[in-house]
Amino acid sequence: MSRSVPLPPARTRRALALLPLLGTIALAAACTTTEEPPDSAPAPTAPSSTAAAAPPTDAPSPSASSPRVTIPTSAFVELPAELRKSPRRTTPVEQALPTLCGNEFGTGGRQVTASAAMTVTYQTAGEPASNVPQGMIHQTIFTFDGAGASAYLDRLRTAVQACPSYDQAGTRVTVKSEVLTGVGGEALLLTRTWPETSLNGERTGGTASSQIAVARVDSTVTVFNDQGWEGTSGNPAILDRVVRDGVRAIDAWQR
Repeated sequence: MSRSVPLPPARTRRALALLPLLGTIALAAACTTTEEPPDSAPAPTAPSSTAAAAPPTDAPSPSASSPRVTIPTSAFVELPAELRKSPRRTTPVEQALPTLCGNEFGTGGRQVTASAAMTVTYQTAGEPASNVPQGMIHQTIFTFDGAGASAYLDRLRTAVQACPSYDQAGTRVTVKSEVLTGVGGEALLLTRTWPETSLNGERTGGTASSQIAVARVDSTVTVFNDQGWEGTSGNPAILDRVVRDGVRAIDAWQR
């Protein structure tokens, strides 16, 4: 005589029936991740302003579809010992790039494949070590896809022509543009001039000036932003040497 096995209560039967379904849901959840796919485009990152400051609106950003480029330290200029006040140092691009009327130097667009910047601090040759530096030169390097480097120079020329002068902290700064010959594939030299002031902020009656040089070497563009120490004039002769040495360093890197 067979014995019947009592069935569990209805509530228990429903709970047992749910177990396989809950196991399936748990397994699916374990295979799901919130991480972005490895080939997703990076968020744009920001010349030449500061690491804490907001990036320029049109700051160059590497193109997600372009091959990854690494700009080595050797691609940047190094000062000769007699002019070097302190070792070169890495600088955020948004701090290194100059600004005139607007964001003229931060318009590389999606054709930029890499960007980096370094700063050199210089002195007059033969000065005592106790003297303050004469100035700083911020160098930025951009690499581009296709004809992006030439297009950058074209946009920059147009922007500079539209900015013959601008206000900086209540001071009128004039801008003069000229072709810089014998440097890279093409180059531009900008001279900024403003009324000179003493350390106390009083007008001296003279003028102060600094320069910006931009040079293209094949698909690379480099920007040199010379700033005299504490608002004084930069040194055009040192900048000219740095620009030519810098272009040779980029050319050697590209070979």
